[in-house]
Amino acid sequence: MRKKSVYVTRQIPREGIDFLTPEFDVEVNPEDRALTREEFLTSIRGKDGVICLVTETIDAEVFEAAPEVKGFANFAVGYNNLDVQEATRRGIPVSNTPDVLTKATAEMAWALLFAAARRVVESDAVARSGRWPGWGPLQFIGGDVSGRTLGIVGAGRIGAAMALMSRGFDMPVLYWDTRKNTALEETLGARKVSFEELLAGSDFISIHVPLLPETTGLFGLEEFGKMKRTAYLINTSRGPVVKEKELAEALKKGLIAGAGIDVYEREPDIEPDLRGLTNVVLTPHTASATGSARKGMALKAAENIRAMLRGERPPDCLNPEVLKY
Repeated sequence: MRKKSVYVTRQIPREGIDFLTPEFDVEVNPEDRALTREEFLTSIRGKDGVICLVTETIDAEVFEAAPEVKGFANFAVGYNNLDVQEATRRGIPVSNTPDVLTKATAEMAWALLFAAARRVVESDAVARSGRWPGWGPLQFIGGDVSGRTLGIVGAGRIGAAMALMSRGFDMPVLYWDTRKNTALEETLGARKVSFEELLAGSDFISIHVPLLPETTGLFGLEEFGKMKRTAYLINTSRGPVVKEKELAEALKKGLIAGAGIDVYEREPDIEPDLRGLTNVVLTPHTASATGSARKGMALKAAENIRAMLRGERPPDCLNPEVLKY
């Protein structure tokens, strides 16, 4: 009896592959790059299951090109690359990897916050240049963090984790979400406020919303104009939530003091105007890049695809209504 087959669209931590190989024939994209659309469609034909990344759009074209695939496991917590509605219509389960990258992403939001506020990247460049003249009282003055107000846009798993990490800095916390977060309110005294109030009252705004039609372009020039001129924007959620060109304009005009950005509208392309600014810290989508987080993501994706191919209930299924087991 032939083993069922799994295709993995990019090299992932070995733990995920080793989890699957005793039971399945596993083929992994041998090149450390995203597949082209044509390569992707060709590679998954005839496979029983696919572990995919956010760089692959899973839609009707994919389902038509590879009708044998019985499930798609996304190596990511976000899943805006998956057409969940179309998958559901066709009875195909799809999954993501929640929880395992929560702390890593929250920590990265803090890393960006401190790097932007304290001008770490900018001053590092001067220290390395050989042109630093020595200490001076007016050099690289940045923003204070302790005691300043933290605004959380999206108080789900990651947003709440980021907010809870503020306790050591005695920061008042505001949050904007469709749902009340009782844990934040009871633990931190956080206040659920309107979006407008959060923009006006926060010294740091950290974005943690999923990419949805209503969150696409959520931050643009109008919103930056409502923020404090001393405020900083942090984004570790999804790139299209922020209009990059308008963020660059806001930073140039001094509408806000700075930003720390890990995700972009058109990855891997980054708005050229942003790349030339010193008051923004740019990282290449690395918020989940810790050993334990990436290992956890690999194992979760592997567990989900194994369950799908066994006819069992995947632990992180996004459309459980298609399951008949």
